[in-house]
Amino acid sequence: MANFLTVEDEIVAALRRIIRGVDLHSRHLVYEVGLTWPQLATLRAAERLGDCSIGALARALHLGQPTLTGIVQRLERAGYVKRSPHEQDGRSVNISITQTGRDLLKDAPSLLQDRFHTGLAKLKDWERFQTLASLQRIAEMMDVEALDASPILVAGPMDPRTAGTQAETISTEVAAEALALPKKPQPKKNAKSTKASKGTEC
Repeated sequence: MANFLTVEDEIVAALRRIIRGVDLHSRHLVYEVGLTWPQLATLRAAERLGDCSIGALARALHLGQPTLTGIVQRLERAGYVKRSPHEQDGRSVNISITQTGRDLLKDAPSLLQDRFHTGLAKLKDWERFQTLASLQRIAEMMDVEALDASPILVAGPMDPRTAGTQAETISTEVAAEALALPKKPQPKKNAKSTKASKGTEC
């Protein structure tokens, strides 16, 4: 007997597919180039803007400056961007992409939101506004319309303290599906080690 879904269930299923799709794309990017979506978006913006301040880069990406500072620090440690003193203001620094960063971008996949923007551009104005209104209504019904979010499709937090470990926050099941790799068995925790770890938490 066929299992017919209600309209409400179909909407929830569609949302689930969107969330899962972003999750898979995020994991695939980490596997392919070793960068998270925010890091790749920052690197592309640095290439596009040339020498610029952290503030200018943050405005271009619609990110908070503290968040972007953490992302830039990780890119700098990897050798993809560099800092240099501002010519007129010695207290400020400019961010610029390195040749290593440019070489990485040559083989990097396109950002998910870039492909999404391409699809949106093909819609008529009324279709785009209708899509926006529907999504805003969904966010309101889920009681998340007040959450701050940048226009970057990414799985996981944008916080710089966790952005560098985003690959570990995505489930093993999603990672295995994205990379077509066999799932690794999860080690079992014995009761003694669990109790000991709880006792050392601070």
